This record gives sequence, structure tokens and C-alpha cells, in this order.
Amino acid sequence: MYRRGLAAAVLVFAGAVVASLPSASAHDDKGPIVIGHRGASAYRPEHTLAAYELAARTGADYIEPDLVSTKDGKLVARHENEIGGTTDVSAKPQFADRKKTKVIDGTPVTGWFTEDFTLAELKTLRAKERIPAIRPRNTLYDGRFEVPTLQEVIDLTKRLSRELHREIGIYPETKHPTYFQSIGLALEPKLVDVLNRNGLNRRSAKVYVQSFEVANLKELNKSLRVPLVQLVNASGAPYDFIVAGDKRTYADLVTPAGLREIRGYADGVGLHKDLIIPRDAAGFLKAPTNVVKDAHKVGLVVHSWTFRNENSFLPADFRSSTDPAAYGRAFEEYDVFFKTGIDGVFADNPDTAVEAKVKR
Repeated sequence: MYRRGLAAAVLVFAGAVVASLPSASAHDDKGPIVIGHRGASAYRPEHTLAAYELAARTGADYIEPDLVSTKDGKLVARHENEIGGTTDVSAKPQFADRKKTKVIDGTPVTGWFTEDFTLAELKTLRAKERIPAIRPRNTLYDGRFEVPTLQEVIDLTKRLSRELHREIGIYPETKHPTYFQSIGLALEPKLVDVLNRNGLNRRSAKVYVQSFEVANLKELNKSLRVPLVQLVNASGAPYDFIVAGDKRTYADLVTPAGLREIRGYADGVGLHKDLIIPRDAAGFLKAPTNVVKDAHKVGLVVHSWTFRNENSFLPADFRSSTDPAAYGRAFEEYDVFFKTGIDGVFADNPDTAVEAKVKR
């Protein structure tokens, strides 16, 4: 468990001391920002208020809720609209007939989907660990936490900002925007409404909005004053490009010309780590690319994803053993990536990212 309200408390997870709360000097806005990726998802089931709170308490500057819609148009935090892998819905006999196969962004997916549940129905479910083989300790918390709404996430950050005496930002992502628009549950108007109602639609607000698609960011740029971030994967293409018959891929977005186009509607890019420092066939790091310099040249900030401590996610250079769940030499990975000049990191272990940032 973790204790609230202690400025220099030691955090304890599953019986093991993990980290001390960072000092105020870690939050002076110098150096890369730390974004709690789906919360502190290495320590609690992702996209729960517990994961978000722990991210803030372990030093994250921002917490990241991925947004999907319920049947009645409420924005909730789930990494995907399919929730069979992140909730206990499969154990609920009253929802057995909701299991379906749908085509999401061109791929058939079988399971249970948020858009087939009202918010009241979703609130009867409880979250569970998405990758229990890698994070077995997180399964201790299976069944304890609800699926939160965006409003609940914002309320949490307001409370924690007061308590921790520093502003905790939010970094929401619109998930599958083309799909949700196609079924009459567009995410963007709801997001704008929530930000407006909370006084967060202003340039000085500690908010970023991100998307893997392009058209919805261009549309949001007309109504949002907060910074927008174009997410860029290491392969594939934005789904709205595919639907529109646009032959460009994510690789085209990180060329100098592509980055200049992004600067016309966004303030930053969220880059897969492999676009910054590629890996060879054996998983070892190669030489850095010029993408960070190119992005900075046109005025874009660069945030990179995703930093995790387990061997299964680390470059081969920094793995400690063949055990995929064991922690490797994550600080060394941070050191290498910080040297590229990135402006922020998405981290499942925010405390590790803060420690790496402070001690570099």
C-alpha cells in the first residue's frame, strides 16, 4: 500500500520498498517531463485512479488517460475499447451476450466493447492486470478498482495538485477516433466539452491532447487551445489515412517535410522509441536518427514512448537476464535516450524516470 500526505514518505509496493517520493527540485520544469503511462502501470492495473494517483505520488508531471466512449457517450479511461483483457467482464454472466467480434481500425477483434455498455453498467466491472505474466504482483489488485471517467481523472489531479503542492497535468489520448465517429460516438466534442467545463481549455493549462490519427487533431486544433501531439508509431499508417486512401505512412510523418506539416496543426510529436534509436535484428540499439533534431528545428517538442523496466521491453543492451519479468538496467536506457534531446518520456515506472532525470 502507499500512504497519503507524507512529503518524504517511502512508497511500498507488494511488500517491497520501491522509491522515495521525489523532491521538489525534480519538478522545476527543467529537463524531460515524466508522463505516467496509463498511470503507474508497472505497479497497479493500468487506467485506474489508483494507478494515476501512484504516478503522481512517485513523481510524474502528467498522467495519461486513454479515452474511449460508453454507449451513453461518456468518456472513460481504457487503453482499448475492448475490455476483456483489462476488466472482469468475462466473469459476469449478465454480460455474456455482449461478447462480439468487431472490426476495429481494420482488424477483427473479439471481446466486450465499451460502446456496448452504459456508464452505469461499466461501473459494475472491476479492473485487472493486462499482462499478468510480466507483472504478477499487480494481480494482487485485480477486482479492486473501477473504470474511471475522464471527469474523475481530472478531479483526482485537482486534489493531488493541492495536496502535493505542484500541478499534476493530464495527457489524454483519443483512441480509435475514426471508428468512434463511424458509430455516432465521436470522442472529440465530448473531450472539448469536459476541458471547457473544467477551465482547462487554455494555453497555460497543464494539458496535452494526443492521437495516432491526423484528421481529428486537425479538427481539434480549431477548438482547443491546449498543445496537441501527433503520435507516430514505428510501423504502419494512421488509420484515417487508410480510410481516406492516403498512401502515406507513419514513416512519411517523420521526414522533414512531414514534421513541417505536423507543425501546422500540432505542437509536438509522440514518437515510438525505435524512431529515435532503432534496434537491430537482435534487439541491440543502433545509432540515433536525426528525428529529434529535425522536429526541434520546426518547433515541435518530442515525447517518446514507452519506457519500462522489465527485460522484455528493454533493448538487448540493457537486459539483466533471460527472465522477461525481471528488471534490467533501465537507467542506462534513459541515459542514452536523454542524450538525444527528447523533451519527455512516457513511463510505466514514473519513479525510475524521475530518478534517471534527476541524476543524469
